[in-house]
Amino acid sequence: MTLFTRIIKGEIPSYKVAEDEKNYAFLDINPLVKGHTLVVPKLAEPEADYIFALDDEQLESLMVFAKKVAKGIKAATGCKRVGVAVLGMEVNHVHVHLVPMNSEKDMLFCNPKLSLPAEEMAIIANSIAEAIDKA
Repeated sequence: MTLFTRIIKGEIPSYKVAEDEKNYAFLDINPLVKGHTLVVPKLAEPEADYIFALDDEQLESLMVFAKKVAKGIKAATGCKRVGVAVLGMEVNHVHVHLVPMNSEKDMLFCNPKLSLPAEEMAIIANSIAEAIDKA
């Protein structure tokens, strides 16, 4: 069972911003910028670790859900754009990074990661969740 499956099941806490029957979105605990969110599919065992291993229905569901989350991130953070990255090397579970951007430099994964207090993470997660609910 992957780390992300354990998060989806509630075995490991997360800063959830959205969830539906097939997908789950939560803040990255090592964000590039405030609001950096991970979107993952809820997968049956064994979990897929490569986005193009998903069947067409799963891929479509994931990307449409990510679009909804991105709109909430943009509204909550006031960023110019929300960047999308699919790397998938660090956790063996398909995941999409949604990164609030005001410049292309915000998407450089070699940048130092932020370390935010739990209270601030909760506020960010709540503001994104509220923006998604309003959309």
